[in-house]
Amino acid sequence: MFQVIGGRSVQVTRLLAPRSPVIVEAVRGRKSRTDPVAKSKEGRIKVPPPVDATEMVVLKERYTEYQMITRALRLEFKEGVLRKKYEEETGSLAEERARQEAEEHRALMAFNTQENLRILQVRMLRVQKETEDAERQQLEAVVQRQQQQQEFIKEKEKEILKLQEDAKNFITLENLDQRIEEALDNPKNYNFAIDKEGRVVKRTTLQ
Repeated sequence: MFQVIGGRSVQVTRLLAPRSPVIVEAVRGRKSRTDPVAKSKEGRIKVPPPVDATEMVVLKERYTEYQMITRALRLEFKEGVLRKKYEEETGSLAEERARQEAEEHRALMAFNTQENLRILQVRMLRVQKETEDAERQQLEAVVQRQQQQQEFIKEKEKEILKLQEDAKNFITLENLDQRIEEALDNPKNYNFAIDKEGRVVKRTTLQ
């Protein structure tokens, strides 16, 4: 019996050792659905905290950006793991596929370069045509302004000639006596009436 106990001396010692006291935390229980409202909270109306619209928009944009970045990183890491696993499994097939992808990439880059050159030539032709059209329109505008200026000058010259011609009949100090005699010799009566057709129907007699 002592041999059996001696073979299990460690287990017996553990069983006979004093146990540590059990620590029990006091947990506050929750109210049931039938419990009344506390007196300190009677009449209290729960108002949600105010939300700033601008801040909400900024946070939503940042959260969307965070989700996009996280998704992109997750996909990038997943693609790296899958590529590594595929290369380990396939070996020479992966090298052949990588070579094909490199050739396809070079072909696409060459096509992209040719397409860029073609678009550049088309854009240069368009810009050249737009420049020529702008210069032509500017030249036409200059010619039109010159024509308008010449017509304006001609019109003003006609007005000046007409004024010079009319100035011959102006009353001056030199011909004042002559004009007075002519007015007395040829009196004009402007006190008359006309009908709807503009004919003189009644004229008063000068006294």
